[in-house]
Amino acid sequence: MNNYEERVENILKRLDEQMTLVVAKLKLNEKTDPEDVFFDNQEFMSLMNISKRTAQEWRNKKIIKASQIGNKIYYKLKDVKKLIDENYNIK
Repeated sequence: MNNYEERVENILKRLDEQMTLVVAKLKLNEKTDPEDVFFDNQEFMSLMNISKRTAQEWRNKKIIKASQIGNKIYYKLKDVKKLIDENYNIK
């Protein structure tokens, strides 16, 4: 892969990540009840800045609750907030 192709690929990857965050923010603005807001696995990984493997490990270790329908995995906003609150440290 040449330098130009790498730059284009990096730009497309960043755009995809930004679009995921925009969709997540729009979801938050649509609904105010955390019970009504769900993130799919890709949105969750983007928000938490983690890999697919890390997300799977967190689910396996029961660090975060998730629902699976077919091949899609979903997380409730309230569970994401709980995860962050439980790991919040003031230094």
